[in-house]
Formats: sequence, structure tokens, C-alpha cells
Amino acid sequence: MKSAKYTLHEVKTARDEREFLDLPRRLYKGDRNFVSPLDPAIKSVFDPSQNDLFAIGEAIRWIARDAEGKVVGRIAAFYDKDHCYLETQPTGGCGFFEAIDDQELANLLFDAARDWLKERGMEAMDGPVNFGPRNAWWGLLVNGYEFSPLIENPYNPPYYKELFENYGFQNFFNQHTYIWRMDTGTLPERSHERAARLYETPGYRVTHLTKKMDLGELSETIRIIYNKAWAMFSGVKPMTREQADEMLATLKPIIDPEAMFFAYYNDEPIGFFVMFPDLNRIVGRFNGKFGWWQKLMTMWYLKVRKKSDRLFGLLFAITPEYQGKGVESAIMCYIHDEFVQKRNKHYKAMEFAWIGDFNPVMNRMIETYVNATKHKMHTTYRYLFDRTKEFHRQPRMGVKRREE
Repeated sequence: MKSAKYTLHEVKTARDEREFLDLPRRLYKGDRNFVSPLDPAIKSVFDPSQNDLFAIGEAIRWIARDAEGKVVGRIAAFYDKDHCYLETQPTGGCGFFEAIDDQELANLLFDAARDWLKERGMEAMDGPVNFGPRNAWWGLLVNGYEFSPLIENPYNPPYYKELFENYGFQNFFNQHTYIWRMDTGTLPERSHERAARLYETPGYRVTHLTKKMDLGELSETIRIIYNKAWAMFSGVKPMTREQADEMLATLKPIIDPEAMFFAYYNDEPIGFFVMFPDLNRIVGRFNGKFGWWQKLMTMWYLKVRKKSDRLFGLLFAITPEYQGKGVESAIMCYIHDEFVQKRNKHYKAMEFAWIGDFNPVMNRMIETYVNATKHKMHTTYRYLFDRTKEFHRQPRMGVKRREE
């Protein structure tokens, strides 16, 4: 595929892949907030032996060269049958977009993704998104360019917004990231009052991860709460035991037990708030490389030198029957009183990422009972192939539940 100035090539060889991976490092050279994604993390998305979605879907990557043969853009397109048919129209995705500031180049890349998806029966594409879970590489940064990204959270220059919107992408939903500064942040009195009212009923307790809870018990606790809290909503698939085990096994080396919090009622798990040290505070010095030496140095900087001063709120959930009772306030009070005030030695802030604007209850809870402030915003766009079709934004959570 060609335009007047550019030629598109599918990524097929090891050299193509190397150029695909290296492009962001050239584009963002000199940007002090940019943290290079780790090469193995990106490569694993497009490796059928590591990404189970290839069993039910496909993915393709392209790089674009200018007249001198220099790589100036890239994009990927993908779909999987478990998700594409959950929407009103079959919807695939495009992602890992990077390009110089040229609408002609962007249009060439978007056209390639659109045409490839259309040939496979798709009628729309979301972007920029991931061929994988939503908590990684999802959304376009549209606010908060002055801050460094969390691990595997998108970071891009401001002109990308115009490239997407000029092509015809429309705002499907926004994802807010909130920040709560541990050195100066306080909880509103209403949070303590709600927690106190909750504890008037015997049986409630909040605690952090202890050595008594093994990995299997931990993954099962998270899976049970997650499925009760989230998996009934349209577009969200239940978490299997295998997925929970795999997630915890992957994250085990970086877990800080004191930053993982669980709520119980009569010893039944009813809520959790799982946070991890943000590795982007460490891995930026590796320039995308992550071999055995970089892994060893990561553990040294993380566990010994305590170089990560930011916590990443990865998962938060309260089971439906206990929502609105003050459980989230009890968890935050425990974090403030027992962790921040007594045990925290080096973390300066925690960030709550991926709070969708379609979830007003969660946004209100973070703002009202945590006193966290909006820090960054990412937008997930949707492009309808039929340009005459009426566009609808993501419905508010709770409006459209999955059919039993």
C-alpha cells in the first residue's frame, strides 16, 4: 500500500520487528517524560505462543517508510471472536500507533487497519487499544502530557489526538487516572464516618496481604470478588481460575504485600484494592531491553534500593451486595491509617488508573471518599466503517448488563 510520500510494509522479518520496536525511541528522543516500553512486553502481544487470543483471532502489524526508506510510522490491527461480537456491530481494534506529525501518513496507517478488519467481517474499529487486556496499552493520552506514564500505560504527543479525530475517530469513552499524594493527602471526615458506621455491624474487617495467604488462595480470592463485581457487565468476561493464577504468577516478583488490601464480612471476601510498585520508575533506564541482567537490576532497585516511589492501583472491586455500605471507605481508611501513617517508608503517591467515564459511581467514590484528583486522561476512540451509521458512546455502567 502506498501514498504519495509513504510506503506501507507488513512486519514479517526480525528486522521489520526491530524497526517496529525502535520507532518510539526515535520519535520521543529528548522527551523527559517518555519511558520506553519493554521490548518483550510488546513482542509477547504478537506472539501466538504467548497470547491466547490468537486461538480465536488474528493480528497484523505494519511499518511505514518515507521516500528515503526511513521508518516514520507504525500500526497494528487485530480482532478476537470473544469480544468483537459483543458490540452492536462486529468491532476490531487498532493500536500501537506511532507516527510523525503528518495526516497523510496517519490516514495511510488507519486505512490499512480499516481495510484489513473489513475483509474479516468487522464493521468498526476501536483505537488505540491492545490485543489483550484493557489494563495495558489502552487509550490515547489526551490530558496529562506533562507526567510520566505508569507501566504499560500509553504515552504520546498531543498531535496524535488531531490525527485520530481528523481521520474520523469519535470519542467512545474516556479513562481517568487519579492521583493521591501520600505525603500531603488526607481523607475527608465523611470517609472515617462511613467506615465507623460499617464497623458498627460485627463481622467486617480489612487487612493487607499476609504471608499466611498462599498464591492459590490469593488468586481465588481476587477471582471471586472480580467476577461478582465486574463480570456481569456487558463487554467484561468472567475471570477464570487459570487467568487469575497466571496474572498472580506474573506479578508475584514485584508484589508488595503491604500494598494489597482485602475486605471481609464474616471471613467471606467482599472487596479488594490491589496496588503494585510502578516499574516505570525503574525500567526507563533500560531503553526497552529486559534480559536477565535487566530483570536482576529491577529486583535490586525495587526490593533493595526502593526506587519505585509510586504505587499503581491496578484492581479495585466491591461485590454488588456490599456496595454502598461503606466498604470502600473502610479500605481507604485502613490504607491511610495503617499503611500510610504507620508502615509506608518510601512511596510518595498512588495513582488510580483506568476509571472509565461510563462508571460515574467509581469516579464519584474516588473524588468524594479518597480526595484524589484527576491526573491524566486517555480516550478510547471508535471508527464506524459505515459513515452514515449513528454513533453511540459507551453506555454507562449498570445500564446494559450481560444477559444470563
